[in-house]
Amino acid sequence: MVSAYISVMTEITENQVGLPPAVERFILHWGDMGGQWGVNRSVAQIHALLYLSERPLPAEEIAQQLGIARSNVSTSLKELLGWRLIERVPMPGDRRDHFRAEADIWEIVTRISQVRKEREIDPAAQVLRRCLEDAEGDPRISPLAMKRLAAMMEFIEMVDRWYGQMIRLPKTQAMTLLKMGNRIVSYLVPGERNSAAKGRKG
Repeated sequence: MVSAYISVMTEITENQVGLPPAVERFILHWGDMGGQWGVNRSVAQIHALLYLSERPLPAEEIAQQLGIARSNVSTSLKELLGWRLIERVPMPGDRRDHFRAEADIWEIVTRISQVRKEREIDPAAQVLRRCLEDAEGDPRISPLAMKRLAAMMEFIEMVDRWYGQMIRLPKTQAMTLLKMGNRIVSYLVPGERNSAAKGRKG
């Protein structure tokens, strides 16, 4: 992990055009997080750069600032466009495509979660439904296996319902609900209520 971090940092710092340290650190961290989530490091770094950029950037400038091959930048931009995390922006007097990142945090989160749901949760739910259908009436399936398959299906359906409810909420209501999280936990978890009260007094 350390050697990979140093390698990426060297690549960026040798080819960048004066990125401030805080921006560079954010880009590196976002790229590392992307790798842990199964997202290509270059895709995540480009998204981070565009998110902090004051203006839309062309692919050539993105490649120069991050020290990433132009072909890699093109592929990464296509993926980000597919996730709807960036958009093309026409610039007067310039025929090149310029790109701007979505700046609304809630929109970023909902778009990422939508794609991940389509790629991961929905296929898992389909497979589990088929497994349950195949298991019903099969004497070779133990009651324990059937019970655990049903429990997994119930959990995935619950997550799917929760996602559907959250995604339909207006942004202001969803943010209010998230901010209420600490208060909700304080009522559900013994001892948390006193801790929350002490925190407010402090």
